[in-house]
Amino acid sequence: MAPLSATDVGPLDLRAPSVAHLFVERVAATPRAEAFRFPDDGGWASVTWEQVGHRVRRIAAGLIALGVEPEDRVALASSTRYEWVLADFAVLCAGAATTTLYPTTNARDVAFIVANSGSRVVIAEDQSQLDKVLAHRGELAAVDHVVVIDGAGDGEFVLTLAELATRGAELLARSPQLIDERVAAIRPEQLASIIYTSGTTGRPKGVRLPHSAWTYTAAAIDALGILRADDLNFLWLPLAHAFGKVMLALPLRIGFPTAIDGHVDRIVDNLAAVHPTFMAAAPRIFEKAHARIQGVIADEGGVKKRIFDWAIGVGLRASDAREAGRTPSPLLAVQRAVADRLVFASIRQRFGGRLRFFVSAAAPLNRDIARWFDAVGIPVLEGYGLTETAAASFINRPDAYRFGTVGIPFPGTEVKIATDGEILLRSPGVMTGYHDLPEATAEALDADGWFYTGDIGEIDADGFLRITDRKKDLFKTSQGKYVAPSAVAAAFKAVCPYSSEIIVYGEGRPYCVALVSLDSEAIAEWAAKNGLQDLEFAELARHGATNELIAGYVDTLNAELNRWEQIKRFAILDRELSVAAGDLTPSLKAKRNVIVKNFADTIAALYD
Repeated sequence: MAPLSATDVGPLDLRAPSVAHLFVERVAATPRAEAFRFPDDGGWASVTWEQVGHRVRRIAAGLIALGVEPEDRVALASSTRYEWVLADFAVLCAGAATTTLYPTTNARDVAFIVANSGSRVVIAEDQSQLDKVLAHRGELAAVDHVVVIDGAGDGEFVLTLAELATRGAELLARSPQLIDERVAAIRPEQLASIIYTSGTTGRPKGVRLPHSAWTYTAAAIDALGILRADDLNFLWLPLAHAFGKVMLALPLRIGFPTAIDGHVDRIVDNLAAVHPTFMAAAPRIFEKAHARIQGVIADEGGVKKRIFDWAIGVGLRASDAREAGRTPSPLLAVQRAVADRLVFASIRQRFGGRLRFFVSAAAPLNRDIARWFDAVGIPVLEGYGLTETAAASFINRPDAYRFGTVGIPFPGTEVKIATDGEILLRSPGVMTGYHDLPEATAEALDADGWFYTGDIGEIDADGFLRITDRKKDLFKTSQGKYVAPSAVAAAFKAVCPYSSEIIVYGEGRPYCVALVSLDSEAIAEWAAKNGLQDLEFAELARHGATNELIAGYVDTLNAELNRWEQIKRFAILDRELSVAAGDLTPSLKAKRNVIVKNFADTIAALYD
């Protein structure tokens, strides 16, 4: 079982020993270049690297004034916004490590993460996040201060971000070299982040990632040559997630600006406003966009739909040729140009008109949806990584991709497949371990540095990795047949525009059943066109017409599945699955075990 390495792209340039060094070097190299854009008074404000550097130094010095020492933890509980970036960079430049907290985390889990990580300071976005800390203050003896971004402080335990920066400015006036000294002392192996897995079951585990993990990932992506200094990234991903965090290391390495706004409901509007050249997202974002466009065209019907369908067919044929490394025939090239003028250009304009590609990770992307986007001229480069590998280990390249795979490994990353199909990874991006969990660390990391991902996959002859399922998610029916529920779910979401999620179940049972969660926006539009607009969501979910609608898509799905994978019965849930309700992780992955437990009676009824 020999390890496989990526195609040689030359030695990686890892001269920066830490993310803090990368930040200082970026500010010095391009001080007047644009660094970030963010919403401001109905428009977008822009700041340069020099301006970012000035604020980061003051906040970092403020943390030092509060007594933060190297490798101390500072917890950060906020949505994705510009101030999150400032705070994170400041923590690192103070020599400390960021403990990330999703803003949707409940007060009990906030207290657990802050206490378990040993965080000395908590930076809270607003009063709602502050209240979670105050509710458990008695359990957080290590916390000396809370800094609030939006809101008022008390001058003692609770400070505002502005007050923290003022303290930092006063300290810098006395010790102007303080931050440079802290940054110079940071070692590659020094702790940079503790990111707690969102946890589909049980208590989350804190993943310890050193500076070297982030600098390696940034250097590896830079070495691929797919991103440039003149790119513009649109960043909405949760910055408490490793996928979002790596998007902050990349601009430090490469130098491109980032437009940042964490409001998921504004993604499409923001894309049209800022005109980015790339964006990373979870598959659900692409599923919704695909379903929305397909639904609009289906409603228009007639000549427009026939032209649209013809164009998509042409685009798919051209996409197949590119994937196979062939040049489209002259006739196909002409047809593709016509299709672009009639259909594809307007679709791309909805996303800002300048996108070179999307990046998809965090969950499987359906192959047909990926091909659809490629057909219209916006490739979706699917990648793969875990929190434990600093977010990224594989990616398809614009000039070397294979639909249905997550690409080939980054330079410096090794992969092998265990005898049971589990994917094992080894690279400088792998965590040092789980915080205060030596047994869990020993289970995940062997003595030779191989990380056991828990994912099942296979590598083709050209080195492309295909993820087939989670090791623990595979279930066996009473007939002895294994079923990969995530693969079935991805196929269903590709054909059904009215579903946001489907949970396939069949462990120890004679056949598979499913729980279907409706997409509230899509089903509301359908209801309005079918005289059901006065029904509440729960009533609509129980309506016979809705059941008939979804049944048609289940039949379409079953026609493509093996007999033992087919959905024999299904139930439509009377509410949409959501992060707020605890059904989904903040990266929009379904908490399968939680959903199965919460809807156990519904599942049982499907077998009656």
